[in-house]
Amino acid sequence: MASDQDSFELMLSTIQDFISQRLVPAENIIEENDEVPADIIEEMKTMGLFGLSIPEEYGGIGLSMAQECEVAFKFGQTALAFRSVFGTNVGIGSQGILMDGTEEQKCEILPRVASGELIMSFALTEPDAGSDAAALKMRAELDNDHYVLNGTKRFITNATRAGAFTLMARTGGPGAGGITAFIVPASTPGLSLGKADKKMGQRGTKTCDVFLDNARVPAASIIGGVPGMGFKTAMKVLDRGRLHVSALACGVAQRVLNESVAYARERRQFGQRIGDFQLIQAMLADSQAELYAGWSMVQDCARRYDAKPAGKTNPDVSMRASCAKMFCTEMVGRVADRGVQVHGGSGYMNETKVERFYRDVRLLRLYEGTTQIQQIIIGRALLRE
Repeated sequence: MASDQDSFELMLSTIQDFISQRLVPAENIIEENDEVPADIIEEMKTMGLFGLSIPEEYGGIGLSMAQECEVAFKFGQTALAFRSVFGTNVGIGSQGILMDGTEEQKCEILPRVASGELIMSFALTEPDAGSDAAALKMRAELDNDHYVLNGTKRFITNATRAGAFTLMARTGGPGAGGITAFIVPASTPGLSLGKADKKMGQRGTKTCDVFLDNARVPAASIIGGVPGMGFKTAMKVLDRGRLHVSALACGVAQRVLNESVAYARERRQFGQRIGDFQLIQAMLADSQAELYAGWSMVQDCARRYDAKPAGKTNPDVSMRASCAKMFCTEMVGRVADRGVQVHGGSGYMNETKVERFYRDVRLLRLYEGTTQIQQIIIGRALLRE
């Protein structure tokens, strides 16, 4: 195991160099062009970043949850668009296939996902089904050995880059039991994309609507081959996704805190550094303490995740993942807010990094389940115990 840890530490060091030398200098390009440069995406593929969570037997690196969180923490310290490029391949786009897919599906798809040749996107949310995922309306009607898909998916991350979608549609009656997970190629006739969404922050990340109009897919494209298991598949991948986002939030908090400390050392008012004022120090101290608490939660929960049987859910781990997601994504909002405050008027200017992160982190409290959904999950778990 020591050699495995040594190789991971080497990988982490390589990632740190890549972020500081390649990504941070390119942050202004992202902000101006709303696009991740193609050469950087190719470098990410070469580094194996698209296959972080995919086992080695399918061409990936096979990181543990704890290791994946360390990588996410690093990528939180630069523009979030960079991580978004490979985020769906590492998480919700591929994990459903890995956990519940047939061996044939895994062998056919996962190596291409791990190499970055195939970008996978996760299509669950609809215009009338966001937090209430069990209420989705997209229909999949059986027609001989094919299913015919009709409906709209909304806010689908990486849809414009995707070669295929892990897509949830209703094959049965109302509720969670009627939902089936499909693998749908982006080239499927009848599948089309809406115009790119214009968002508050996270420039360079790509989301849009996905329309399906009598799109036909083989019955064999059902993940695992069994209809009606889609909602369970979707819920299984969320624990890992929530921990990943929690680690990402901690990474952003670290970057904002670093920017704030550097500014407090340099900026002078009333004849001295503003960092010498106790009220500035208090804001920095609050941010450091909250970051330490959040990162400790993530590391503890990730270790618990790794200790449970692979592919199985653990209600206690799920509850703790929701705790981490709720706390860390709310925490980074407060840290970003203090970062703007420490920078004063400069913090409100677009060319200041903390202004961008202030906008970017607002989304973290919404996706992978809103803060309020996490509160419901935690509350129900406590009452069930």
